[in-house]
Amino acid sequence: MKRSRFTETQIVSILKEAEAGRGVKELCRTHGISEATFYNGKSKYGGLSASELHRLRETEVELGKLKRMYADLALENRALKDLLEKKL
Repeated sequence: MKRSRFTETQIVSILKEAEAGRGVKELCRTHGISEATFYNGKSKYGGLSASELHRLRETEVELGKLKRMYADLALENRALKDLLEKKL
């Protein structure tokens, strides 16, 4: 997966500058991004603050851990059921 040149916090700060009244073309020229990149970031991170973004990232990490834990337990459960079926 391609890594972004800017961190999520930097993208949010660029979006905040746009909300403060700076023009999109000027922001894109200043930060060296295309307008398409700006609008993609706006659709993904628009309306988020840095703290909300951090909380969202933590939630996604926790969700990933829970999904892996569920997958492991489901696999163990299926193996135990198969073992019981073979014995009976």
